[in-house]
Amino acid sequence: QCAARIPEAGAVLDLLEKCPEHQKKGGFPVVVFEGLDATGKTTVTQSVKDTLNGVLLRSPPACISQWRTIFDDEPAPIKRAFYAAGNYILASEIAKASTQAPVIIDRYWHSTAAYTIATEIDGKVQDLPPAHDEVYQWPEDLLKPDLVL
Repeated sequence: QCAARIPEAGAVLDLLEKCPEHQKKGGFPVVVFEGLDATGKTTVTQSVKDTLNGVLLRSPPACISQWRTIFDDEPAPIKRAFYAAGNYILASEIAKASTQAPVIIDRYWHSTAAYTIATEIDGKVQDLPPAHDEVYQWPEDLLKPDLVL
């Protein structure tokens, strides 16, 4: 519905539709690095990629990252949809890359989930969902990494 107002939304959905459902990981390890902005994730992921002769991927994936500033200025549900779609597009890239080399990822689902939860509760810790809430569960249709740091 927002494609008429945000033409880039159509392009994101087109890329998402080309991704196979239920991505399967290849034989190489997939390692995600999470953390706050400006904490050294880019430096560490580049170093680990070089050490392992791996592939470095980022969230949102390069194919949609040029539209990040557009979606960051949108209301929260549209922004969340953009980042969620990015995770599924990234999963497709991870599946392919992990058949050829170790895959190092600079942010993934965890960042999207943490941001969503934080914005929904307006930063009030007492309003966090209970520990076993489904919001903390990995989406069953999203490729899982081997390790998250």
